[in-house]
Amino acid sequence: MDWAPVSQRIWDMKYRFRDASGAADADLDTTWWRVARALAVPERDPELWAGRFHDALQGFKFLPAGRVIAGAGTGRSVTLFNCFVMGAIPDDMSGIFENLREAALTMQQGGGIGHDFSTLRPRGAPVKGVGADASGPLSFMDVWDSMCRTIMSAGSRRGAMMATLRCDHPDIEDFVDAKRDPKRLRMFNVSVLVTDAFMKAVKEDADWDLVFGGKVFRTLKARTLWERIMRATYEVAEPGVIFIDRVNRRNNLHYCESIQATNPCGEQPLPPYGACLLGSINLGVLVKEPFTPRARLDDEALERLVPLAVRMLDNVIDVSRFPLPQQEREAKAKRRIGLGVTGLADALIFCGVRYGSPEAVKLTREWLGAVQRLSYLASADIAAEKGSFALYDRARYLAGETIKALPEDVRSAIGRYGIRNSLLNSIAPTGTISLLADNVSSGIEPVFAFSFVRHVLQPDGSKREESVEDHAMRAWRSLKGNEPPPADIFVDAQTLTPADHLAMQAAAQDYVDSSIS
Repeated sequence: MDWAPVSQRIWDMKYRFRDASGAADADLDTTWWRVARALAVPERDPELWAGRFHDALQGFKFLPAGRVIAGAGTGRSVTLFNCFVMGAIPDDMSGIFENLREAALTMQQGGGIGHDFSTLRPRGAPVKGVGADASGPLSFMDVWDSMCRTIMSAGSRRGAMMATLRCDHPDIEDFVDAKRDPKRLRMFNVSVLVTDAFMKAVKEDADWDLVFGGKVFRTLKARTLWERIMRATYEVAEPGVIFIDRVNRRNNLHYCESIQATNPCGEQPLPPYGACLLGSINLGVLVKEPFTPRARLDDEALERLVPLAVRMLDNVIDVSRFPLPQQEREAKAKRRIGLGVTGLADALIFCGVRYGSPEAVKLTREWLGAVQRLSYLASADIAAEKGSFALYDRARYLAGETIKALPEDVRSAIGRYGIRNSLLNSIAPTGTISLLADNVSSGIEPVFAFSFVRHVLQPDGSKREESVEDHAMRAWRSLKGNEPPPADIFVDAQTLTPADHLAMQAAAQDYVDSSIS
């Protein structure tokens, strides 16, 4: 296999299993067999399914998230889930530090975490019984930040957290400006939970009350707060915004859970103790006859691949360890997965289509629509064989906004057989696994750059430089030699307009039931 040196190093550093004696996966194929056999254990015929799963992994056609590749079949006490949203934080010292403990245990096993801090009283509010004033949610975020840095020091992988705060919390202005301090909350992404009522107040230039525990602490203009959020986002890239009412309204599980936070990268809005389980179909290796007028996505390969990917991710739920029993109960009651795509930009290049163009939007809708349809049909098939997720309520599930928008044959299959997985599709950042797969373009993003120097953090804290070249560019040079690639097709993130990015995300988001990083 013509495999980029950086990809080989990624495999060796992050995904190649080495046991205590020093024995290691002999090669990438050994890694694929290790993962395939581990994920086939729940099947009636494990050897049969291991072979099918191995075929899906070979050639980087299906890329489970990094935790799965690194941990499956190793016997290590690690979780195969990427991230978790933690439980609601009680507004008392005991509950706060119990949640900190749970967060530390989760991060120790390799899971990133999301937390909503809106339940904590604002800075200066009285603490009855001790004659003191509250230090506010941001002070406790600092404690979480310190914990994350400490846990990170035990390994080479950077810790990741998401903090959310409601737009009507009295400390929201301090939260919005927190990341302006370059030393504060470095281990967090931060996002404001924006409600429909707030957006209505912004549009009407109305007053906006900042409230906690039924008491109004202060009132300001909604537009003033919105402008403050947007100014901080523009100048220091945070906070993000989560339209939380829409998240809950469009959630397939609208009838049995409430969401107030996401995983660190945002592609999985999750309830308390919800778990984030990801995998990506690599569109970049599914194009037939690339760089020719006949270039096209291999529809038959996609139809074979998606059901295998859904089954593999569903099996992860049964074979994974969980840091906390609450996380295991939550995952097994709802069997949420996040199957998405990567390599979209490279697939478009192979087809001679410019990223962000009307033709790119059309193909994106076709390709992701097919992934969504095949995912739901596969989950219905598995439900017929193994049963639906425990909290499946046929009438209420089929009444969901996302489900009602699915094709008729899919809704009919769900109605007939049920559904194994409550949610099925999200699009992850796929940073490291895309590098592993010969540096295919990440997720639905454009090619970052066709060649660049990457700074790699080493276990000892030092950094190493390495040259990286995009998968599509390597393929072009392999086929065309020194012939210059067409500049109107080989476009990257440095040259595209914001409108190009938005057009592609708008096309993709109709075909996910969670979110997009």
